Amino acid sequence: MLISFFSFFSLCFLGCSSFFLLNFIKFWSGTQYYGPKSYPFIGCLISFYKNRFHLLDWYTDLLAQSPTQTIVVKRFGARRTIVTANPDNVEYMLKTNFNNFPKGQPFTEILGDLLGRGIFNVDGELWRTQRKIASHGFTTKSLKELVAKTLQEEVKDRLLPILESAAKTGKVLDMQELLRRLAFDVVCKVSLGTDPGCLEPSLPVSPLVTAFDIASMISARRGAAPLFIIWKIKRALKIGTEKTLKEAIEHVHRSVAEMIQSKKEKVKQLQKKDNHSAVDSEEDLLSRLISAGHDEEFIRDMVISFIMAGRDTTSAAMTWLFWSLSRYPNVEADLVKEVQKNLNDNDEKERLLDYEELKEMGLMKACLNETMRLYPPVAWDSKHPLVDDVLPDGTRVQSGDRVTYFQYGMGRMEELWGKDRLEFKPDRWFVEPDKVEGGVLKNVSPYKFPVFQAGPRVCLGKEMAFIQMKYVVSSILNRFQLRPVIDTDKAVLVPLLTAHMAGGFNVKVIERDCKSQI
Repeated sequence: MLISFFSFFSLCFLGCSSFFLLNFIKFWSGTQYYGPKSYPFIGCLISFYKNRFHLLDWYTDLLAQSPTQTIVVKRFGARRTIVTANPDNVEYMLKTNFNNFPKGQPFTEILGDLLGRGIFNVDGELWRTQRKIASHGFTTKSLKELVAKTLQEEVKDRLLPILESAAKTGKVLDMQELLRRLAFDVVCKVSLGTDPGCLEPSLPVSPLVTAFDIASMISARRGAAPLFIIWKIKRALKIGTEKTLKEAIEHVHRSVAEMIQSKKEKVKQLQKKDNHSAVDSEEDLLSRLISAGHDEEFIRDMVISFIMAGRDTTSAAMTWLFWSLSRYPNVEADLVKEVQKNLNDNDEKERLLDYEELKEMGLMKACLNETMRLYPPVAWDSKHPLVDDVLPDGTRVQSGDRVTYFQYGMGRMEELWGKDRLEFKPDRWFVEPDKVEGGVLKNVSPYKFPVFQAGPRVCLGKEMAFIQMKYVVSSILNRFQLRPVIDTDKAVLVPLLTAHMAGGFNVKVIERDCKSQI
């Protein structure tokens, strides 16, 4: 009996040892790829931990050393990760073999508590359904008119008076925070039909905004954790940051649910009065979803996704643009000329830009593109292949690997942008760089510049985002100069769900002499 037990134990030990040995050989043998130095079992955990506070530049340096602009990262406690800055690989993932590269369960698990089953966190048929609904919404004339009306109200009645007051009093403003508040007001009006009034100077920061910030930050840190098992254990035990995350998400869900109920009651009252014209006039996204008869959880998740996307991406891009202009005054001067050339013939100080004319502002779009090339609102995006595959550059990927295309690194690759890749040069976006005024913009491949994704999942709100950024930036530049109060060379990009400037962007506001600029 004892001999049988030891025989059984020996067979089990031998089987387990063989299993781990075979996986160890599979993990470390085969084609050698570029990437951080790795060791048996722990992989590159040591170097990953050392570089955890500057992962963006670390990955960028590693990619620049790779002849294919692709690296393989293996570390204990995490999936094998392929990081690429190769446009051919990006096109293959986002378009050519799109169906094999969904976001995948590992990605949706990280953001699932916050985004639920919203459009940015699902694949397959559920994604297609939500995509169809959103696509219809973004193409309607009424929604575009709502965005235009909302922008004009927020900028003219709230943003510009705050800047004017700061110019008179000498008060220092955090433009990053101001632009985030502006974006939150706009997206809530358009998505929810609700005005949170975040730009009102007399009001404190909205608890909903604070809850969004906390939830976004902790969710993002899950994805960057050296060992994924740690946050999963903390979530199971409801301790530490995971407890804080749970409380923040509960607040977000509760607040959005209350807004949904309030809107439902409003729609119901209008329907009881048989006031169909009034119902139809409710053009915000929430009203559309309710009228279409979708269930509350579906509506909640979809609305949260749109708030997350619309709030931080445009404000981040505008913050980095103003920072870049402060370092390149010649570019700012040229941009101000373009802005004022497109003004309506109103009183000099109160002139507002025409919504349609913004589409013609080539230098403005080039400046925004150049800003997002160097400081993309989303630094990276990951997919998880369903079956084994081979990328166009020869890199083999296995089912379940994490395959990341790295927008931040792509904007800094010499092979893509030349030796002056680290310089802020908007003229690189023109067909003839020496003819910027009235020049023609290049048609740059979205797989070389994938800040709005590309292929079937390309951002539906891309054009609306450009209009919003052009309108806000133009309105500010027409009236004011923004001058940083600290050394502008030390700004640091922090990559969470969306990237932001560490410590904010504190500026002095100076009223511009309009007459001297015309």
